[in-house]
Amino acid sequence: MKRWLPFEWIAAVRFLLDGALQTLVIVGGIAIGVGVIVFMSAMLSGLQANFIKRVLTSQAHIQLVPPDQVARPLRDDDGTFEAATVQRPTQRLISINQWPKIRAEMQTRPDVINAAATASGSALALRGDASRAITLNGIEPDIYFKIVKVPDYMVAGDSQITTEGILIGTELARDLGAVLGDKIIVNTPIAGSRILTINGIFDLGNKGANQRTTFVRLRNAQSMLGLIGGVTSIDLTVNDIYNADVIAKEIQAMLPVKAESWISTNAQFFTAVRAQQNSNTLIRLFVGLSVAFGIAAVLIVSVIQRSKDIGILRAMGTRREQILRMFLIQGGLLAFVGALIGSALGAFALIMWHRYARQVDGSELFPLILETRLFVMASVLATATGIAAAIAPALRAARLDPVVAIRG
Repeated sequence: MKRWLPFEWIAAVRFLLDGALQTLVIVGGIAIGVGVIVFMSAMLSGLQANFIKRVLTSQAHIQLVPPDQVARPLRDDDGTFEAATVQRPTQRLISINQWPKIRAEMQTRPDVINAAATASGSALALRGDASRAITLNGIEPDIYFKIVKVPDYMVAGDSQITTEGILIGTELARDLGAVLGDKIIVNTPIAGSRILTINGIFDLGNKGANQRTTFVRLRNAQSMLGLIGGVTSIDLTVNDIYNADVIAKEIQAMLPVKAESWISTNAQFFTAVRAQQNSNTLIRLFVGLSVAFGIAAVLIVSVIQRSKDIGILRAMGTRREQILRMFLIQGGLLAFVGALIGSALGAFALIMWHRYARQVDGSELFPLILETRLFVMASVLATATGIAAAIAPALRAARLDPVVAIRG
């Protein structure tokens, strides 16, 4: 096998094998560093994916709503203002102007996946002596459930809504003392009281949402809220969730609507996600630096210990470039082998943590995400770091004077 290997590779491997204990120590250090990087990266990716899933399966990526109503000051015939102070008007429940055209236009955009019209407003749910304020959401289930995954959160009944049916949250059902199939009275200022049957009960994982959120057929909500033929919002999902804010601003500049992205409505959550990503990057950076300094220190010691050997090689005709490549190969081999072992250790630790770290209800704390790209990137970066760390020792070895090295 050695016949076809270049001289630099043979010498590099021989030096590493001669200092086996030293080699094992540095490979172990690299493996631990890479293992930490793989474990932290995969775990944070899983936690982030879980957070985003919880947020985005219960709301749209972008929501289009009517623009705010603004009062205009009155003017006299000569153009002067009649009133010095203009108060902000109350925001009435109004429909989006020409909403079918806007929804059709959204569906033609390449960056929009789904567009669903919704009629939402406040109402009062009554059953016996109990009454609760609710948000009545009129939807087209076939389209809306592609955006908000209500069927995934059903705990009783199903997500099919009849013409006189309603879906309610678990907290609201508990407050009203209602179960599947019971009838409740929904009271609105426009339509008065209407009796609806509970077709299903859901749990969105949020107590406030479970207390207030309800779903009925779009036409029912339109008549009950006085929005005949109208809608209060158009919910969108987009291809790139992290570009939702940019898309929302673009839509708002083009159309007479107000566009709100999930990023702006969940600013604190998005800040936390960014902070996680930044902390993960810092962890990788500091672990990578520690690995690089470890490799550099070991190779510098190796150069000092093998000064005579290097001098003999130079006296026998070995070129400076070959000596340089020999130590660069050592750095790359140490880092590559350590990265392979570290990737395996990181993956094993993550699988064990995923198996035993559970939430209170026994469900997984985070989804297990082991992407091939993560291991490839870890190996490539570790190898590049090893080669970079070996540059200084390699240059020192290549510059050794053979006579001085042999005498020393």
